[in-house]
Amino acid sequence: MLFHQLKFLLRFNARQNWLASIIWTLSIVGITVVVAGAFVNLFGSAQERDTMAQTLENPAMVAMVGPVYGIDNYTTGAMMANQMLLFTAIVLGIMSILMITKLTRKQEEEGKFELIRSMPVGRLSSLSSALIVVALVNLIIGLITSIGLILINVESIDVEGSIMYGAVLAVTGLMFTGITAVITQLTETSRGAIGLSIAVLLLAYFVRAIGDVSSEALSLLSPLGLILRTEVYVENIWWPIIVSVVIALVFTVLAFYLHNRRDLGAGLLPSKPGKKEASKLLLSPLGLILRLQRTQIISWLVAMLFLGASYGSVLGDLESFFADNEMFQQLLGDNSEYTMTEQFMTMLMVILSIFATIPMVISFLRVRGEEKKERNDHLLTTGISRYKLLSYYLGVSVVIGAVSLFIALYGLWAAGAAVMDDPIPLKNILKAGMSYVPAMLIILALANLLFAFLPKWTSLVWAYLVFSFFTVYLGGMIDIPEWLANISSFNHIPQIPVEAFTWTPLVVLLVIGLVALITSQFGYRNRDEVG
Repeated sequence: MLFHQLKFLLRFNARQNWLASIIWTLSIVGITVVVAGAFVNLFGSAQERDTMAQTLENPAMVAMVGPVYGIDNYTTGAMMANQMLLFTAIVLGIMSILMITKLTRKQEEEGKFELIRSMPVGRLSSLSSALIVVALVNLIIGLITSIGLILINVESIDVEGSIMYGAVLAVTGLMFTGITAVITQLTETSRGAIGLSIAVLLLAYFVRAIGDVSSEALSLLSPLGLILRTEVYVENIWWPIIVSVVIALVFTVLAFYLHNRRDLGAGLLPSKPGKKEASKLLLSPLGLILRLQRTQIISWLVAMLFLGASYGSVLGDLESFFADNEMFQQLLGDNSEYTMTEQFMTMLMVILSIFATIPMVISFLRVRGEEKKERNDHLLTTGISRYKLLSYYLGVSVVIGAVSLFIALYGLWAAGAAVMDDPIPLKNILKAGMSYVPAMLIILALANLLFAFLPKWTSLVWAYLVFSFFTVYLGGMIDIPEWLANISSFNHIPQIPVEAFTWTPLVVLLVIGLVALITSQFGYRNRDEVG
């Protein structure tokens, strides 16, 4: 039977994924409900909402967040969906990509799938259990989000719109679950599956961005463009939901078909033949680390350039957009000595630095992945010390983080210079942005400490990074306590040009980071290798 022992594998995968599922659910639902409540307090009058609608009609903003619906009567619900739905749906897509890859291709890559298949289980049971578990997580998040939005009891955030909001999130996750399930049949490695799936997600975003500005038909070709046609809290159109479910089912059936045709451990896409002679770069551990991360590094640098340029493209008209806008004044702080553009730049610097931290942490966490696969043992037997091995990963990570931030800042400056009458000098942008490197190093130091002393909990560093983003991006809107905000290292960097530059917090963070890094070196040296 193709689905023999499916119930057993469902329990097995659910136990392996329960903690990640809870964290994703609480994070997504919590942020969605908190932001919805914040919008109610910040935009109490129709005039304030109309001002925001005019801001979002700018082509650059349409490309970033999608088209604006319900302008004639721009309610809090319509504004909430317009500003939050797309990005929350993208988060669900990323979650689904990571989960389905972990439960399918990664298990196969690590040999767990071979062990499972050695037992009397159906050929399609493992894939089926993974798809069901991830689908249930998406559906639960959609359901709880709908209930949370209904319970906040806001007039314009009605029951039907809230149900549709949750349904949009769920079907987006289901679509990318199906797409990733197909991709895991094509590639041979989990790294390749995640990379190709994220590339599809980014392509869907860029196709939607171009289509929303210039062509409705083009936008409908993107899963992300399709879900925005629901016009949540405005018209509540259900046919995009139905089409999205059909798309998810088509990809799921295709994944089953491909899974049934391929061999265990193999991918359907032909592997690229290697060179006859290896590069001299591979003779050193540092060269090997760089070679293994080459594609990932290039992809992140391109993504950071586009991210910076997308923010820079809206700098030309910010003054007119921010005029009399209470939300941005509260978010940025009402400082009459500086223009709203300058104050907005301070928030951009933090956001870009946090995004630049992501590839830095991903690069470092490769050492944990290699350790779990027992590949570090091969390097350590060549005479390289643990100090050097960890130092190589640290050095590569620091360089990737700094270069990623520089690339993003350069993209911000280049795009801003093209649209601003009086562009901000590049050196000013670099001074304001690169000041956040010590705060980024604190994140890396935390990852090092976890890896050295609590290796099984190394991934908890992502929780701290998400917390930092939450305090930076939403802290001004929901007035979080100062002591709570100060837990984030990013909150201690002077916000240039609104605040005067001072070396003290940078030096303190650097000292803390260096002490943590040195401590982690001793911790890693003295602990056992963990598989």
